[in-house]
Amino acid sequence: MSLEQKITASLKTAMLAKDEKALRSLRAIKAALLLAKTAEGASGEVSEAEETKLLQKLVKQRKDSLEIYQQQNRPDLAQKEIEEIEIIELFLPKQLSADELKPLISAIISKVGAAGPQDMGKVMGAATKELAGQADGKTISALVKELLAK
Repeated sequence: MSLEQKITASLKTAMLAKDEKALRSLRAIKAALLLAKTAEGASGEVSEAEETKLLQKLVKQRKDSLEIYQQQNRPDLAQKEIEEIEIIELFLPKQLSADELKPLISAIISKVGAAGPQDMGKVMGAATKELAGQADGKTISALVKELLAK
């Protein structure tokens, strides 16, 4: 079952349950998928990797907004962002924790042959390709910095 089919099924369930939080989030995902499909130069289909990237982008946008709302002391708007993040993350593959990422990043560092912080770009390029969909870029970056500093 494709992501679009899962979203449509969940959308129907949310409508029947009158779940406003889920409806808001699912409609945002569906709209983003539709935009990706109809974008100029798009083939009309979205691959699984592109779907994951799209969902991660939606989560990142909401986390950025959440941070701003918290700084501006707007708990009402912050709560909406938290709710949407929770719903969108249901459709993402399980994210690896920092403890699970460390050995993977260490292996990438040794494979690339990185010697220190000056090789961060090489390591980040390989790590983001290899760990796509499994971890957030900020987390990967922080761990790479930490491990290269040793």
